[in-house]
Amino acid sequence: MGIRNVMVVGSGLMGSGISQVIASAGFEVIMVDQKMEYAERGLSNISVNLSRRVSKGSLPENEKEQIISRITTADDLHAGKHVDLVIEAVPERLELKKKTFAELDQMVQREAILATNTSSLSIASIGSSTKRPEKVIGMHFFSPVPIMKLVEIIPSIITDRDTIHAVEEFSKQIGKETIFASDYPGFTVNRLLVPFMNEAIYLVFEGNNPEDIDRGMRLGANHPIGPLELADQVGLDVLLDVLESMYEGFNDSKYRPCPLLKRMVESGKFGKKSGSGFYTYNR
Repeated sequence: MGIRNVMVVGSGLMGSGISQVIASAGFEVIMVDQKMEYAERGLSNISVNLSRRVSKGSLPENEKEQIISRITTADDLHAGKHVDLVIEAVPERLELKKKTFAELDQMVQREAILATNTSSLSIASIGSSTKRPEKVIGMHFFSPVPIMKLVEIIPSIITDRDTIHAVEEFSKQIGKETIFASDYPGFTVNRLLVPFMNEAIYLVFEGNNPEDIDRGMRLGANHPIGPLELADQVGLDVLLDVLESMYEGFNDSKYRPCPLLKRMVESGKFGKKSGSGFYTYNR
């Protein structure tokens, strides 16, 4: 099937980023959130991001307006009843995602593909909440979505070939490169990356300086960004959610979240988006 119209569920950092990329590629997109004010805030963030590109000379002003015009905001999933693809980008909670998919299953056309932007949760489990599990698939985007080139595609064991092919082609049409991953907690990238960031947090927990840890990995391992800088950018709350789902999914202590990470999240220190994490940021 050809994908023409898309609905993105969620207008936060990931949802708005996904919507921006899709609209920039020439597709119509409906960005939905629980309240219209949330969706409008997401659209405002997209406008700010595009304005930065205009000011740098990398995007004409008229093109910015065209991109914005392709994004419709809504506070009701019924707004996407005729779309070809839904991309869910709600918080990383299995029960919330299953509830969202059960509702989507009742509201969008039967031929529509239902994709989840989960970074660690079971695609099969999410799909089991629908009557079309063969059309449920993982599309894991990376933050910041307009910059990061990868989409990790995760079929469940019953996702059909047409769905896989359609999502792969659509990902390429919106300018992304793809890899395929098996439906196990963390998939490929986070299976490697998240324990790495967690171990860096354990080093801080043991008394090491965050700047030294990050500088060590940049200079000693040629990493473009340190693990704690990256954790702040990803969001410490998101990182904790992923670790907890991997810890539960594998029942392996190597995925146990560092106690310091839990305390920071409990204190509202989520990283760059909250203005404070391992580093301090201007909001």
